[in-house]
Amino acid sequence: MSRKMLIDGDVGETTEETHYDFDLFVIGAGSGGVRASRFSAQYGAKVGICELPFHPISSEVVGGVGGTCVIRGCVPKKILVYGASFGPEIQDAREYGWQVNEKIDFDWKKLLHKKTEEILRLNGIYKRLLSNAGVKLFEGEGRIVGPNEVEVIQLDGTKLSYTAKHILIATGSRAARPAIPGQELAITSDEALSLDELPKRVVILGAGYIAVEFASIWRGMGSTVNLCFRKELPLRGFDDEMRALVARNLEGRGIILHPQTNLTQLVKTEDGIKVTTDHGEELMADAVLFATGRLPNTKRLNLQAVGVEVDSAGAVKVDEFSRTNVSSIWAIGDATNRMNLTPVALMEGTLFAKTVFGNEPSKPDYSNIPCAVFCIPPLSVVGVSEEEAIEKAQGDILVFTSTFNPMKNSISGRQEKTLMKLIVSAETDKVIGASMCGPDAAEIMQGIAVALKCGATKAQFDSTVGIHPSSAEEFVTMRSVTRRIAAAGKPKTNL
Repeated sequence: MSRKMLIDGDVGETTEETHYDFDLFVIGAGSGGVRASRFSAQYGAKVGICELPFHPISSEVVGGVGGTCVIRGCVPKKILVYGASFGPEIQDAREYGWQVNEKIDFDWKKLLHKKTEEILRLNGIYKRLLSNAGVKLFEGEGRIVGPNEVEVIQLDGTKLSYTAKHILIATGSRAARPAIPGQELAITSDEALSLDELPKRVVILGAGYIAVEFASIWRGMGSTVNLCFRKELPLRGFDDEMRALVARNLEGRGIILHPQTNLTQLVKTEDGIKVTTDHGEELMADAVLFATGRLPNTKRLNLQAVGVEVDSAGAVKVDEFSRTNVSSIWAIGDATNRMNLTPVALMEGTLFAKTVFGNEPSKPDYSNIPCAVFCIPPLSVVGVSEEEAIEKAQGDILVFTSTFNPMKNSISGRQEKTLMKLIVSAETDKVIGASMCGPDAAEIMQGIAVALKCGATKAQFDSTVGIHPSSAEEFVTMRSVTRRIAAAGKPKTNL
């Protein structure tokens, strides 16, 4: 068999190769694995992929085509965010003339049923995408038994063995659980998306995306929510000014914040779960959510036996082309713990296929990747935060901000500010960072991300005509510098 592909770092050499069952075998049919499989097949590769059987709650023996994002992550989470948003909006509608009954009922089971229907539909779409691309799908657990050999353990325990010129690890990540006495009483985001009953009292441990999103979801549905986190503000790593506004908004919506707080014990009682904090405070809950990060899902892949290097967390070590230290084995997505976002896994999968089978070596570009936190209202960013800009600055930094009450709130009376920010290099006039906390932030930031990717300057932002009336137009009407920070400046906070 003769094929042009990346072999031992060289592209374009045509060599006589050993016969393999597949040109590529992918372990993991989440977003990244499906993308890499389909695109590799489009280049003419013979591709096999394996995935665990479908279940909304993942474990070592169940998963599903579509992976975390589609089945138990971004998609069902966003559906619940939409559901939670209606409650406050119905309240706001009264000021717009809508006659709304004082008692508004919410049917959790109905929303859960609709959510499950949608993820089943998407699971079927992903399977069809693979089939239409000519990718062979195997249901079972995959493990690597040699540099060019994989084993698929089927539901009945039968083991199938296949050889492949290239093996791609795309197994994603799993929710981590802190070692707290009584931790078995807590749930992770997996279970939170499939609870039989809506919890009336919730304690959440964590301060990242998942923690603040579920705090917003459950509070929007009427639950009492206590959010505990170790730092002074939630969302470590984001712009401090934005973090402070998110915290105010969470509190404004009725979420009880417990900064600089950890949990020490969970105990089952007749009245629910008694949660003890490291300050000696006791909280009662119907559900306790651990939103304390995720770990690469690699421990059952047999990587050590075949010599694939991983770090202390189990993340697969790869080079800038997503190749491991074993030349025939590659890895993308959360399993590598580089930038754990679904669109990034899609990018890595696309560029893997282009590199290995498209005769076009391509490195992922991790600069100016936008992201969003779907708390209510949402936060979205692209480029550097103010703190990152100061840390990396070679010259002065210009900060432009706009804080205002959205037009919708002026009628409803909701006291919730929107904040927008641009970070600009004084030397080049390039916009190097943008962030927004407020309604429709993610929809607006996607367009801003294109501008930053193209190297837009503040002058180009200023010369752009805005859409009126809209919140988005504020990004092109910020004329006055809020503050100028000298190159020797230091981040103003350490939260």
